[in-house]
Amino acid sequence: MNQPRYKIVFDGQLMPETTLETVKENLARLFKSDQARIDSLFSGNPVALKRDLGESEADQYLSALQKAGAKVRKELDQAANLSLVPTDDEVQQATQAETSSMSCPKCGHQQAKANECAACGIIIEKYLARQAQLAEQPQAATTASNASPYAPPQANVAERLPEFGELKVFGVNGRIGRVRYLGWLMAMTLCFIPILGAWIGLTALSSTLGMLVIGLLSIAAIVVSVFIGVQRLHDIGWSGWLLLVHLIPVVGSVFALLMLIIPGTQGANRFGPPPPPNSTSVKILAWLFLLIPISGIVAAIAIPQYQGYAERAAEYQEQ
Repeated sequence: MNQPRYKIVFDGQLMPETTLETVKENLARLFKSDQARIDSLFSGNPVALKRDLGESEADQYLSALQKAGAKVRKELDQAANLSLVPTDDEVQQATQAETSSMSCPKCGHQQAKANECAACGIIIEKYLARQAQLAEQPQAATTASNASPYAPPQANVAERLPEFGELKVFGVNGRIGRVRYLGWLMAMTLCFIPILGAWIGLTALSSTLGMLVIGLLSIAAIVVSVFIGVQRLHDIGWSGWLLLVHLIPVVGSVFALLMLIIPGTQGANRFGPPPPPNSTSVKILAWLFLLIPISGIVAAIAIPQYQGYAERAAEYQEQ
């Protein structure tokens, strides 16, 4: 018994909590197709993205496209399920018809077997030889000119993305989570502490050299901070250009806090697969980064209290 065959149908609907532009970008990447061809899939008419699939293969296509944000469905492919194997009676009738009559290969005229067509007058044997010769010639130009711009992409959309993205500190591509964002900021701070100590020594020797060094250090710190911040925004699913919000007074401080609170998107988004799990060293650095402001707040509260206590104790002793 023949196994049922399926097709994947798409009518332009999107999965929940997805945007049209994000879905188009994901489909363009999965299909390895141009934007114009992807746009044609969102006309509102049902389009069969893939036909004649087994059940497991259809489920694989269905899962890949749904993860990309396209609300596709699996349907039975009735055309593939039709049996084209002729019965014994059909074979016998066809054999009898072939022995008694023929069809002209050019005009389709039915007639008794002969070397020449009674309707169009061609010599059948020469015509068939000419057609065979033409079929051997390259057909690339004809195929390119006849290609329909509305044909669905034929790329293998079930290709698997990497489970985790590659980590690159010096770059704006990729994603990092909240914990790694704090850990990298702390690591950058610790790296700059001995450099600042060296700068103090250089400043004692030459103020000009010290100014040059501190300028270069400031530029390097800003560049690395931008790299890290853009990757954190990518993890949320936001554009890296939103990092410019930090330049707005008050709003920039609130936005920086949001970058520490909002979690990243689950699974892959338009900026790539999720970041790898956090290592122990990253977690330790993140906690150290959080202890710095906490320690500052405690010190700001405790030091005035201690000074007041010391003053009262001194006054009591004088009395």
